[in-house]
Amino acid sequence: MDRVPALEEPLKKLLGGPTAKVMAEHLDLHTVGDLLHHYPRRYEERGQLTKLADLPLDEDVTVVAQVADARVHSFNQGRGQRLEITITDGSGRLQLVFFGRGIHKPHKELLPGSRAMFAGKVSMFNRRMQLAHPTYAKLGADAAEGEDAVDIDSWAGALIPIYPACKGLESWKIAKAVDAVLPSAQEAVDPLPEALRDGRGFVSLPEALLKVHRPHSKADIEDARQRLKWDEAFVLQVALARRRHADGQLPAVARRPAPGGLLDAFDAKLPFTLTEGQQKVSQEIFDDLATEHPMHRLLQGEVGSGKTMVALRAMLAVVDSGGQAAMLAPTEVLAQQHHRSITEMMGELAEGGMLGGSDLGTKVVLLTGSMGMPARRQALLDLVTGEAGVVIGTHALIEDKVQFHDLGLVVVDEQHRFGVEQRDALRGKGKQPPHLLVMTATPIPRTVAMTVFGDLETSVLDQLPAGRSPIASHVVPAQDKPHFLARAWERVREEVDKGHQAYVVCPRIGDDEDEAKSAKGKKKAEEAETADKRPPLAVIEIADQLSKGPLQGLRTEILHGRMQPDDKDDVMRRFGAGEVDVLVATTVIEVGVNVPNATAMVIMDADRFGVSQLHQLRGRVGRGSAPGLCLLVTDMPEASAARARLNAVASTLDGFELSRIDLEQRREGDVLGQAQSGVRSSLRMLTVIDDEEVIAAAREEAATVVAQDPDLDRLPGLRTALDALLDKDREQYLDKG
Repeated sequence: MDRVPALEEPLKKLLGGPTAKVMAEHLDLHTVGDLLHHYPRRYEERGQLTKLADLPLDEDVTVVAQVADARVHSFNQGRGQRLEITITDGSGRLQLVFFGRGIHKPHKELLPGSRAMFAGKVSMFNRRMQLAHPTYAKLGADAAEGEDAVDIDSWAGALIPIYPACKGLESWKIAKAVDAVLPSAQEAVDPLPEALRDGRGFVSLPEALLKVHRPHSKADIEDARQRLKWDEAFVLQVALARRRHADGQLPAVARRPAPGGLLDAFDAKLPFTLTEGQQKVSQEIFDDLATEHPMHRLLQGEVGSGKTMVALRAMLAVVDSGGQAAMLAPTEVLAQQHHRSITEMMGELAEGGMLGGSDLGTKVVLLTGSMGMPARRQALLDLVTGEAGVVIGTHALIEDKVQFHDLGLVVVDEQHRFGVEQRDALRGKGKQPPHLLVMTATPIPRTVAMTVFGDLETSVLDQLPAGRSPIASHVVPAQDKPHFLARAWERVREEVDKGHQAYVVCPRIGDDEDEAKSAKGKKKAEEAETADKRPPLAVIEIADQLSKGPLQGLRTEILHGRMQPDDKDDVMRRFGAGEVDVLVATTVIEVGVNVPNATAMVIMDADRFGVSQLHQLRGRVGRGSAPGLCLLVTDMPEASAARARLNAVASTLDGFELSRIDLEQRREGDVLGQAQSGVRSSLRMLTVIDDEEVIAAAREEAATVVAQDPDLDRLPGLRTALDALLDKDREQYLDKG
């Protein structure tokens, strides 16, 4: 986090080429500072010195004993070898076991009669206690009893740091490298302002680094962790606070809806009342749009909470004020779906300048990469002349050819699907920075929102519109209970008999391109030890099996990302019109697809999807007045972590609760990495789920510091830490946020 000359020193200089090369390639560690911030993952305790007669099961222990005998046994028809050593301390006997290549060293060193200390976890095998692959240290045969005791106690009581390691560089080698660079920790420049450090009673940064790598006690580890967590949270929050401050200085055109204009006309023709949440969030957005610096707002809402309606009203307010609004969608299916539903909701108001269109109306155009040339040319013309007030498109909107008359608002749907560069390119098309509304249906815990989207104001829609139906979710253990799967297909038939429709979702397509990838991955899969050796189920195969088997006679169609755009649109249109009973699809239907008559969803190989993804998929049913049903089919055994994850999804419809579970399982690097456009997560000590208080407090402190000294002129240590955090990629990331 801090970079001063001693910490800038390349590792190659201190550790030698080969070690430095492995550290750079596999752990992304290049300098002394990088290595000092490569913290231990945990600390091994060898356990208190224990008599063999008093060994507790499943606990780490250290014992001092003499080797009674040592024997090598063969198993698996001579292909495997096991070394069994019996030790005794006069109070009892204990067996040690070593396997495979791990037998050679102890077989040579632990000869009958030799005395040593052994540390490991006590387990039970064949009703006998044992230590498997214990660590050990031999004791000198002629060492005096007293010296032995001192040696033994310090060895048994030490806290051994275990580092995140990699192939070719075990934890103990990293520990040795840390020993070589630890003296440089004294020169670490402290990023925390002195008043903050004293006020919170933190140890200095050099002391924290020393204590985290070479603790004498658990209290040392706690002191170091508290301090280093704060550094990470605070420096990141200062970066975000400076971003917010800079945004506040940018000019933008205030966009206020005209009384009696397009927005009022739209509201007047709505067949329902907006929920309280929609009204509140809309007001927050209108207040932002009316200011003369760009809005940066994150709108997060449960699946089906009516985010599109809120975004549409914001777009119409901007059109009312003479500007244009662009909505960026991650897939063509979703862009077409948004275009279809928005033009339907607006009716004649979406036909501005056309015969039969409203005088108050505007043109709503669609722009995707696969459009025919004449339609594309017309859309581009409508945008540059200002004829089209609203455009909905995919990344095709970002191309250089696309010019706007006066871009006032950019709405980004499913934010995490877009790189920062793509959002930035679209924002760059305004004469002045346009207002930005980012939408996501993946609920984000408050701490993640503060950490990842800390430069955006956040609005939350957590109320479902009236008329939405509950969704019942169940796990279907196909391997354990095949009759449950048969019943799942019966349920699909029952829904279709009632006049409803169903989705069947598979993780793979199963076409030629897919098969080539699969063959490539097969070898890797064979090498990996997985519970399930077969490839994921595929749309094309499952659709075929269903139409010839349990769903015979129903109108079944397939949908996946590699189909021709016109074919995709045709299938979706016919499914929406009720001409298709069952749609077998990939996750291409995950977001935004809205068919109120679809009531059932069967997700095959559900364990291969993430928690948030399953929640998103499930949100495609229960969108009308009939209750929804979601069946999560899996072959995973009951005791597996995958089943626990599926049970969690089945047990709640609360997306915030699920996103918390998801985050706890995937940990932060994944989430932050995704949100930060591939930039390595700077968080090594801080966990965004558990450290909510630290993050919230750091955010407040950062806002105060930046308000008083935006350029950090009076805080050179913090400036240094910030420069280290914001390498060029990150600087760009935050600039484009």
